Amino acid sequence: MQAQFVHDGKAVDFTPTADVAVGSIVVQGDLVGITKRNIKAGSLGSIAVEGVFDIPKDPALAVEFEAGTKVYVDEDGSVVADDVGTKYLGKVVTDAAATDSFVRVRLSQ
Repeated sequence: MQAQFVHDGKAVDFTPTADVAVGSIVVQGDLVGITKRNIKAGSLGSIAVEGVFDIPKDPALAVEFEAGTKVYVDEDGSVVADDVGTKYLGKVVTDAAATDSFVRVRLSQ
């Protein structure tokens, strides 16, 4: 049997066990995506696995991110530059100062 095209893969199906708010980072194994809409528990929705997102960061932590830096998501859903105990999220596309409240990331798998 030959492979058959299903869709472009910019988003993948996701059915949560609890309500998930728009903009939530979702980790499924090594697949990381972001919800573009609210998804009710038990309802089929999707997570974006491609695209550029402004992801909140805690300015109190005083962390800088340079464009091109690989970033990861930790178990709390925070964007970090350390790959220990984390999942790969993507690359920073615009420098983010330590005092910025978000980091702009291009999702990559």
